[in-house]
Amino acid sequence: MDEQPEPARTAGGGLDRRAELSEFLRTRRARLKPEDVGLPDFGRRRVPGLRREELAQLAGVSVAYYTRLEQGNGRNVSAEVLDAIARALRLSDAEHAHLTHLAKPKQHKKKPAARSRQVRPALRHLLDSIDSVPAYIVGRRSEILAWNRMAAALFGDWAELPAPERNWARLVFLRPEYRELFVEWDQKASDIVGYLRMDAGCHPDDPQLSALVGELSVKSEEFRRLWAAHDVKEKSHGVKRMRHPLVGDLTLSFETFRLVDDAEQSLITYHAEPDSSSADALRLLASWGADATRAGAETDTSAPRH
Repeated sequence: MDEQPEPARTAGGGLDRRAELSEFLRTRRARLKPEDVGLPDFGRRRVPGLRREELAQLAGVSVAYYTRLEQGNGRNVSAEVLDAIARALRLSDAEHAHLTHLAKPKQHKKKPAARSRQVRPALRHLLDSIDSVPAYIVGRRSEILAWNRMAAALFGDWAELPAPERNWARLVFLRPEYRELFVEWDQKASDIVGYLRMDAGCHPDDPQLSALVGELSVKSEEFRRLWAAHDVKEKSHGVKRMRHPLVGDLTLSFETFRLVDDAEQSLITYHAEPDSSSADALRLLASWGADATRAGAETDTSAPRH
């Protein structure tokens, strides 16, 4: 089994921001080759990727300055320098934002845990009124806060789970039925870890997030490997292929709508192309409701094995 380092933590139980900044910069530098950035490659390298002096040259800063930053000392670093380093490292927009969060953290007003999980009644009514599209609201730490009948039909009845288990990271990495549900499970797992990494960059002092990362690192080798890669991703839109136990294969597009009055919560919807087999499958799921996944599991169990 590959050994991956345990997440570094502060005395308060959160993730160590300096260690996170150091590892993020190191892993981004390691993935670049000299030819990727137009530099000559002289001889063998002891470690993969660009050397610190090469990165500093590309960013237009001194080697000593960049070394201090990669050692986790982002104090007083300017936005202009971070922009230059982001360009030199070929960072994506999400990675650039993550670097800024780690190097120049903002002070967030701490919400009580119960309040951070509250969903406005009007939003719950909206979810209930969307009767043909699976939809749910996700919050910090990949927590599933509210959902409609169609989401229960597609993903399983989350009402049957204890509140702490209504969490995408725990579902994807610790429950085998979700490995069966997502055809490209590896991509779903990578996405979830990328979202958690973005969350950690914004809230490195969150002890609940640190505890979740620690738990998953102990229980899942795959999570531990993905977390050590330091890849980040924003929730946006895309396509997911699923294999539902009752209706079979579906190809669904998903959209993410971040709430204006609470950036920590997002509404996620899934829809099928009109007149497609996936649209027919969603209509069948709608007729079953929350019992759909259970019925499919029973069908699989009772079917003869060959």
